[in-house]
This record gives sequence, structure tokens and C-alpha cells, in this order.
Amino acid sequence: MPTPSLASLPIRRLTLRDLAACADLSEDRGWPREEHKWGFLLTAGKGYGIDDPDGGLVSACVVTEYGPQERPALAAIGMVLVAERHARQGVGRRLMRHVVSAMGTTPLTLHATPYGRPLYEELGFKVTGRAEMVCGRFTPGGPQSVVATRAATAEDLSAILRLDEQAFGTDRTHIVTRLPAFADQLRVAEEDGRIIGYAAAWPNMDTHVVGPLIARDTPVAQALIASLAAHTDRPLRTDIDVRHTELLAWAKERGLASIAFNSVMSYGITELPGDWSHRFAPVTVAAG
Repeated sequence: MPTPSLASLPIRRLTLRDLAACADLSEDRGWPREEHKWGFLLTAGKGYGIDDPDGGLVSACVVTEYGPQERPALAAIGMVLVAERHARQGVGRRLMRHVVSAMGTTPLTLHATPYGRPLYEELGFKVTGRAEMVCGRFTPGGPQSVVATRAATAEDLSAILRLDEQAFGTDRTHIVTRLPAFADQLRVAEEDGRIIGYAAAWPNMDTHVVGPLIARDTPVAQALIASLAAHTDRPLRTDIDVRHTELLAWAKERGLASIAFNSVMSYGITELPGDWSHRFAPVTVAAG
């Protein structure tokens, strides 16, 4: 039997049954397997992939939609991967064109590496921002924070959801309500009994990723990071909007080093909804 051409292989929806194949694909490209993150994304969003006739996946990606289910206000694309043996043959472009078409008029966003950015620009995505990844062991120090933080409880959920929607610009209930199971920590900052910020730390290999990080201002964001660091013995990693220069400088003073920059890109909108001044870090760059 002749081997089917890549262009003729069907694109299908992925499910949790494809978790191992997605992790294998990550490993094939030199990424960590990230099974915990793949599982989260495949249940909270929609996976798309192309099966390899020889086994495994040729390519995969995940789309996470936000806002009303019948008419999403925004969708984030992430984990766009093509197996090494099929790279540079137009597979990623074909999968991305399929996803853009499937999303219709829904505005799209993604975080692009320098390697992936030319493809996305070719498809019509525009750069609307940048994020800086920082990672390292957090070293306490500096003036004592006056911001009160504590572990979140079930009673905090409605207040967290209101705060999140104001910052993100659309409803993320299906993401936020999964955080207690996905993350090892979920903490809030409060003032006079009112929640003024929240953050999660979830496990990713030997680090804890801080995200989402939503806060009234920079001191609140700092207090949340410090409180998460105080309750883990792992290094922290997070992706901070580069407009938050004060937070980035503080994080580097506390031991987190710059690792990489990603371009925040959008399609169908000129800027992301919500209030960036309260939005410090995404859940993960794969989900916005």
C-alpha cells in the first residue's frame, strides 16, 4: 500500500484518549512531555490533530474558547506542534488554516516563538504585545509586604470569577473552576475583606508555573508571587506581560532570570479585551 500524502491525511478532533500521543509529539520536538498540561487543555478546550499512518500524530494543537459557548468572544491557540520527521512540509500551515477557518468570526490570540511567528504572520496574525518568561528560585527579601494573602476557599469562587472577567475581558469560568484540581496552589490577596487579586501555581516538570496572575496593581502581584513561593520548594516560572516593567524588575531582583520572549499575536482584533494593567500572567501561554 502506498503511503498517503500529508495533504490527504484528515484533520480530526483530539480527546483525552490522545493524551499519550500528544505527549509523545512534544517529546519528539524536544519539548517536555507536559502530560499534566495537555490533559488540562484537552478537557478545557478543543484539540485538533492529524494521525500518522505509521502511528502517533503528525501534528496537533489546542484551541481554548472564552465567553458565551454559542458565540465565543475570544479563542486562544496553543501547543502547535509538527513531528520532526514531517517538519517543513506545510503541515503546520494546513492545520492552522483549518483551525482559523473552523473558528469563523471568533477573534483569535496566541503566543508565538520567534520560530513560529513568520507562519502566523503569513496567516494574518498581528503582533499586539510581548511576554517575557522568567524562571528561577525565588529569594525572599526587600520591604515586608502589607498585602494580606491566603489560600483560596470555595467561598471565594464568585469573587475570583468577577475579578478575572474584569481583567480578562470575557468569561473564563470553565478555566477558573478547573484550577483547584489543576494547580497545587490557589491563593488570593484581600483588603478589608475584599479580594483584590488571585494567582495559581501548577506543576510543570521540576518547576511551579505561576498563572494566572490577576491583581489590582503591582504590589498585589508581588505579594501573590511571594506567597506562592513561600509554599513550594520548586523554582518558579511565569510569563509576564512586558508592560509590567516594575514586576519584571522585582522578579529578577528576587532570583528569577529571563529565559525567553514570546510575541502575543491576534487575529480579527487589534488588541485583547479586558484590562491589561490587572492581567500580569496567563494561565499558560498555550491558553492565553
